Amino acid sequence: MTTLLLGGQVYTPAMPDATAIAISDGPDGVVAWVGTDDVGRRQFPDAMVVDLDGGFVTPAFVDAHVHVTATGLALVGLDLRAATSREHALRLVGDYARRHPDGPVWGHGWDESRWPEGTAPTTADLDGLLGDRPAYLARVDVHSAAASTALRRTVPGLTDAAGHHDQQPLTADAHHLVRAAARASLTPGQRREARVAALDAAAGCGVAAVHECAGPDIGGADDWRELHALDHGVEVVGYWGEAVTTAAAARGLVDELGVRGLAGDLFVDGALGSHTAWLGEPYADAPGCVGNAYLDGAAVEAHLDACTEAGIAAGFHVIGDAAVTTVVDAVARVVERRGAPAVARCGHRLEHLEMVSEEQAAQLGSWGVIASVQPNFDALWGGADGMYARRLGAHRAALLNPLALLASQGVPLAFGSDSPVTGMNPWETIRAATTHHTSGSAVSARAAFAAATRGAWRAGGVRDGVAGTLAPGAPATYAVWDVPGGLGALEVAAPADTVARWSTDPRSRIPALPRLAPDALLPTCRQTVHRGVTIHG
Repeated sequence: MTTLLLGGQVYTPAMPDATAIAISDGPDGVVAWVGTDDVGRRQFPDAMVVDLDGGFVTPAFVDAHVHVTATGLALVGLDLRAATSREHALRLVGDYARRHPDGPVWGHGWDESRWPEGTAPTTADLDGLLGDRPAYLARVDVHSAAASTALRRTVPGLTDAAGHHDQQPLTADAHHLVRAAARASLTPGQRREARVAALDAAAGCGVAAVHECAGPDIGGADDWRELHALDHGVEVVGYWGEAVTTAAAARGLVDELGVRGLAGDLFVDGALGSHTAWLGEPYADAPGCVGNAYLDGAAVEAHLDACTEAGIAAGFHVIGDAAVTTVVDAVARVVERRGAPAVARCGHRLEHLEMVSEEQAAQLGSWGVIASVQPNFDALWGGADGMYARRLGAHRAALLNPLALLASQGVPLAFGSDSPVTGMNPWETIRAATTHHTSGSAVSARAAFAAATRGAWRAGGVRDGVAGTLAPGAPATYAVWDVPGGLGALEVAAPADTVARWSTDPRSRIPALPRLAPDALLPTCRQTVHRGVTIHG
């Protein structure tokens, strides 16, 4: 049986005027044909016809960097990203605690860099609100957290751990310890509710697959195993951030955990907002501070070499320029030892990669190393008055997240949200990539769309040449959208301020995408289908 969808617009570069798509039914449905309504009716006279009623059909999206359980805990619990001041954040904490009088308080998302007072919640603030109740409140970047005394005293050795502060948020090892204690206080039911909420939200955003960046210091092995066993329509591709030194150890971890690779959030450094990203020169607003180095060059090289020998994807969380240099130099040594083809075959990936030079980008491109990046970081923290400028100064801040540079040097791009750090709406991600604060760093809408679909599938190890497209033979993984204003609100996906232009010839007939201007209303997802199975709508 074939299902024929008519009366909309289908996003496919090979046929920009397509209005219909035929899907072969079954548990692993594929795209059978793409074209126009009249031809479709003639070619598939016995098909089940679905009227798209003006809907816009695209390949479903892939979010290349998420933390599912943490995302769900923010969705069903205390989300502090909307707090406009420290006082507002504490009021939200108090309101939540009154509505939920039992159990620990788990919150996420405060960002003092956006508040007028510029100061984070203290231990005393939480104790005054919550008394003898455990509370864990992660900063928006999840590289530091405020914690109540009641939670702190459950962690043996906390005061001796690196990154410990009596009143200020905890960082580094101290943060990992207190996060693990807070996580252990959650019930299996709470964790499952959070995961289902997060994956339901992803499907509702037109996302059919996510890359879970798990690890010992993030959610722990139990969290990953529970997520891996969850039966949900959104496909979860797992990465495990734990360093190894031998190929046997790499293969053992991958087989034991059922992950795609030993990559994701294997921390080389931290985050700029928490002053823990590893820099070559001190922070502009913290003289003498150059952040944290969690892995040295020898450990990075050993992990890369072991994974390359095993044919397994390796990767790291890397943000600061000193961290980037450490990783790029280590890759160069592994390339010299194993050869560039062996490195490229593995699909090694770097998460975030915010401070990368042109020379380093060219090296990564020549080695096939994938950049798993988050354009919404620039949308949130870029610009002359943003957090980046305050942390680094205007000059260094303007060099961050150079999407066009990476694309121009042949670095494969995959877009993600780092949820719960930023939201999972993929159109917001694409808009952020096309409206970068720094002139010359944006990419075209079409390039951004590819990085959120085909590029993200490729980063997850799917290299069949059709995943993430609506070409015949591709998996029937697609989303149907309602475009504000109807199809007339679509505009040609031509580049604006970019380096890597797709085409300047009007005969190229680049297909249309929704308007992505800052004032534009974004599409809403009507239906998400993964491999022929509806997972939303």
